[in-house]
Amino acid sequence: MKKLQLYLLAIFFVTVSCSDELNVEPNDAMSEFDFLNNPDNAIQLVNGVYNKLLDWNMNSFAWIGVTSITSDDADKGSTPGDTGTDKHKLDALNFESNLLSFKDVWDARYDGIYRANNAIYYLERLTIDQNLKNRLIGEAKFLRALWYFDLVRCFGGVPLVTSKIEITDIETVNAVVYNRKSKAETYAQIEADLLDAIEKLPTKSQYVQSDLGRASKGAAQALLAKSYLYQEEWQKAFDTSELVLNSGTYGLMPNYADVWKEIGENGIESIFEVQATLSKGIVGYTDVQGPRGTPDLGWGFNTPSASLANAYSAGDLRKNATILFVQSSPFSLWDGFEGSSTWNNSRYNYKAYQSSIVESWNGNKGETAKNLRILKFSDVVLIRAEAALQLGNSSEALVQVNRLRTRAGLSELTSISLDQLYEERHLEMAMEHDRWFDLVRTRQAQTKMAQNGKTFIVGKHELFPIPIDLITQSGGLLQQNPGY
Repeated sequence: MKKLQLYLLAIFFVTVSCSDELNVEPNDAMSEFDFLNNPDNAIQLVNGVYNKLLDWNMNSFAWIGVTSITSDDADKGSTPGDTGTDKHKLDALNFESNLLSFKDVWDARYDGIYRANNAIYYLERLTIDQNLKNRLIGEAKFLRALWYFDLVRCFGGVPLVTSKIEITDIETVNAVVYNRKSKAETYAQIEADLLDAIEKLPTKSQYVQSDLGRASKGAAQALLAKSYLYQEEWQKAFDTSELVLNSGTYGLMPNYADVWKEIGENGIESIFEVQATLSKGIVGYTDVQGPRGTPDLGWGFNTPSASLANAYSAGDLRKNATILFVQSSPFSLWDGFEGSSTWNNSRYNYKAYQSSIVESWNGNKGETAKNLRILKFSDVVLIRAEAALQLGNSSEALVQVNRLRTRAGLSELTSISLDQLYEERHLEMAMEHDRWFDLVRTRQAQTKMAQNGKTFIVGKHELFPIPIDLITQSGGLLQQNPGY
């Protein structure tokens, strides 16, 4: 497998310490800058930023809850009595400021941003090779932009912490850490980081084999196009997505079902994904969503909804690649593993399934070597199509959408509306943690939630509540979102 080994740098400033000093023996007469001027150590510094992507509170239960279980893609799953702490409330759109999931999402991303800020601080002051320095700064800025993109989609405008801050500096903490900026200001910071990263980062093909999986120029361009889409900057989204589509670096895998298998990791359709290994996997991601029962493959949460299952047209190859349907008699999964009719739920997320038979496996289902796709070529195809349609260029929108429909085994469309395009995005990206945000940004949430028996409150549910613990810690400086 083409995996990038990620290690947590065992020095203070990459973790949640506020110390400026490294844990170096005094007789070494070595400062942190002496240590990091070794290029290998500078690389490990940035690896420590990437490593946050693997943590439980980053991409696992909380993120699954707020991005998928909230939406019409999925139900809570598991068993009726297993609430998953607060996942039953997320499923019912009973958003409360004291829910653990919201705090986990917030804390994880600011922990990652803290690491990125520290890495950038030190890298800018090192005397290592300038090309390596630029690349590493670009990687850290891409990750910081990714986490701010998550935060702005969840909470709206948030505090913008972009420098190394000491938590003992109360004045700066109050002025920066507890000071929410506007949504526009937050997107402006995301754009600034990504534009700088685009200038500094190599293309995916310029990385050596051992570095595949690091942030690339294409990844920064794809995330920038997506941020423009969310701001309804249609021309910028159209133009920026074209840079990715015409780069010659990416494309569609022939078989849709392979995209989320190990065979698709860091492949032609992959623009950026979380790199997991047998020794350090994404904590809980597959376990939380694996079939529950006998044989037990997981906790059984985030089960595809009946409405999602019913949304696919006859012959759409994406349906059985996305949804693992439990059958009434013994049946085999795609890898030959024998499924069970006694599993608790009738549907599971096939994209989260990790094969213990034909893929890398060490027996630890709580921390598997399955990569998590964050940005894919098909996503950029859809960004291009939506921006084109919004600009009145329906012919370009049709070209892009029909690329996806052809792969899905469907006939090409001869005309397309916004509603049709939204549904194509729904089916192409189902269970991939974008659905809730897509419903909100396209103003479909109230209607789609009502169709699933849920009440979306306009003017409130577009944003999640700021965790109440943070508002309390700030002494009221952090302002809550409307309706909470």
